[in-house]
Amino acid sequence: MNKYQKIILLSLKIGIGSSLALYIAQSLGLDYAVSAGTITLLTLMTSKCETVRLSVCRLATFTMTALIAWMLFSHIESSWIAYGVLLAITVFIAEVFEWRATISVNAVIAAHLVTNHDFSDGAIWNEFLLVLIGVVFAVIFNLFHHNSGHKRRIISNMRSIEGRLQMIIGALSAYLSNREMERNVWNDICALEKDIQACIREAYEYQGNTFNYHPEYYISYFEMRQSQCQILHNLHYEMKKIRVMPKQAKIVAEYMLYLADFVRECNCPDEQMEQLEAIIKTIRETELPKTNEEFESRALLYHILLDLEDFLKYKMRFVKELDETKRRIYWKNEENFPEQRDR
Repeated sequence: MNKYQKIILLSLKIGIGSSLALYIAQSLGLDYAVSAGTITLLTLMTSKCETVRLSVCRLATFTMTALIAWMLFSHIESSWIAYGVLLAITVFIAEVFEWRATISVNAVIAAHLVTNHDFSDGAIWNEFLLVLIGVVFAVIFNLFHHNSGHKRRIISNMRSIEGRLQMIIGALSAYLSNREMERNVWNDICALEKDIQACIREAYEYQGNTFNYHPEYYISYFEMRQSQCQILHNLHYEMKKIRVMPKQAKIVAEYMLYLADFVRECNCPDEQMEQLEAIIKTIRETELPKTNEEFESRALLYHILLDLEDFLKYKMRFVKELDETKRRIYWKNEENFPEQRDR
């Protein structure tokens, strides 16, 4: 579902939901029936999970607002002073408990009560039904969300990002092998970072619109890839500063080609980390450079190896944070976790 499809769906949900809320309120003969439609609109402008939470908060704060209004208007003759005090108290409580989104509806309720100066059971019941009708239709219409398509798009983005990371690592490997880069890697990395940020926003949207377990998995995944992309920024910058390519650069280039094949979602990079540590140990034990230029190049190559180590650590940390449920739901393959077979 693209941007405009989302806008069209939201517009239809608000239009239909608000009009039905107004119709029901009018059918029940409620005063200020149009407010029910407004409450539906205000509540529908959130995600599915947030709608449920906000609806509960609206009903809870309604009781608070009605009680405070009754106390104030019973003891303060000036309605405009009482109204100001009521809003001040309501806003204070809402801010303290982080219920800011409920302030607008509470202000509408207070306006109705101060207009009629009526705090009878009938007036309170009228306001309660307006809130109830508004939030019920909001909850119902926010259940209509194309989560299956949303999830497929997220998974497709994951595969695309993995492919682009592999391509960038391949291009960086070619540079270490003294071959010309066929692409503008810097632009590729910048474009990928921008797209990953969009994927993170989409993952947050998916999390807010599903009641499934562990939807934050996708957020963690894209944030991990974002961190790895920043590592590739550093790699590219350090490679460009190498004046004379050390002999050991070929080993690192071959390792990067090998590593690119394992930039996949379902991979625990223990083996890749072991091979990298072996390469670092080998380079440490080689003969020291004889010129300053060779020394600087070797130092930069060593930094590249450390960056690759960080690249793998981000994935290892991501894997380590997966609990059994996440592994079962998202990976579904025990051979990705050899340590489990040894238990």
